[in-house]
Amino acid sequence: MSLSLSAVDRAMLAGERGAGAQMAMKILVRMLPVYGTNRLLDITAAHIDSALFQGDATLEWAERLAGLEARVAVPTTLNVSGVDEHGWQLWSVPPLWAEKARRQMDAYRAMGCTPTWTCAPYQESKRPVPGQQIAWGESSAVIFANSVLAARTERYPDLLDICAAITGRAPAVGLHLEENRAGRILFQLKAVDATVQNDEGFWGVLGHFIGKTTREAIPVIDGVKVQPSEDQLKALGAAMASSGAVALFHLVGVTPEAQTIEAAFHGKSPEKEVDVTTEALRAAHAELTTSAGQELDLVALGSPHFSLDEFRNLVPLLAGRRRHDAVRFLVTASRTIRALADRLGLLSEIERFGGTVTVDTCILTTPMLGPGVRIVMTNSPKYAYYAPGLLGTHVVFGSLKDCVHSAVAGKIVRSASPWEA
Repeated sequence: MSLSLSAVDRAMLAGERGAGAQMAMKILVRMLPVYGTNRLLDITAAHIDSALFQGDATLEWAERLAGLEARVAVPTTLNVSGVDEHGWQLWSVPPLWAEKARRQMDAYRAMGCTPTWTCAPYQESKRPVPGQQIAWGESSAVIFANSVLAARTERYPDLLDICAAITGRAPAVGLHLEENRAGRILFQLKAVDATVQNDEGFWGVLGHFIGKTTREAIPVIDGVKVQPSEDQLKALGAAMASSGAVALFHLVGVTPEAQTIEAAFHGKSPEKEVDVTTEALRAAHAELTTSAGQELDLVALGSPHFSLDEFRNLVPLLAGRRRHDAVRFLVTASRTIRALADRLGLLSEIERFGGTVTVDTCILTTPMLGPGVRIVMTNSPKYAYYAPGLLGTHVVFGSLKDCVHSAVAGKIVRSASPWEA
């Protein structure tokens, strides 16, 4: 396959824009045959998952690029880092880990990236517009950008995402291209009880079910009887991207590229149809809990990172109450959203309750939790899906209200819900 490179691409390959840009362009060009294309396209923004410290290799990579004076060519936000720079001492983070994670954060700052340190950059930064070509990493951010914002990005892996940001170029493949954005599998929800659809956990459970079923194929969802909030769309996409590898979904009548079923499928017929039942969703809901007892060590909220609306929903549930001494209560958020919550007086209520708001990072990606944390309760299907494998903990999936009640009681408390047959 002969490569079709622009004059700017060739100039970067020749080192005319510096050694850092040369290295990034060489890697992108090397990856073109892997992606099955011979050309690159322009991007206008990036979100970097590589900012997360995962060991000496990711640190060396970042410091090498920064040392070569690589600089991003487009506005670039940063995903969660490996440490909360200001609060890591409250948890079981080894000092050496914290130091190396901080050095990696410094390297990405030096390359001109905006230090957002969040998996939900759309909550605080300038959002991409429909049709805008971007290069985003982090699965839940990618699916939100493609589906809810109708921007165009592939699921960029660590290390390649920063190459795209430095060069302003990305492989012309996949979801960047209109012809690859059509739905493939139709999920019909007409048989799902209205009480289930109105339940707080519905969207995350639906996403978990669809992700397992569709894997990588683009799902089209029809038959939803309620209008989702942005946070519910966030939960839907994050769950799909966790249990499957979904990077784009179409919700008929809601998401921009799916005002009709015909539009979602680009006028074609679905390859497959799945009738979603209440029973199937109840089974998916049950899969998100791996602990059968009442023991509880930690309540963890904020995956993807908590939004300002989620802070507003949480605080009234805490009024006049305090967590049990045996249970820690953790919310993860970006430093920008945390500051806004503080300005509105929401943070003080969480602290009075005995909770902690950690910024910049995530319990799934940093060694925050010591061996004493064995059972975690959460309202996040993403946490619930990943925690057993990544953290070695048991997990209980429940509503926000149940998470608060359990933190106060010091044990698992679950109210009656439509998920019980």
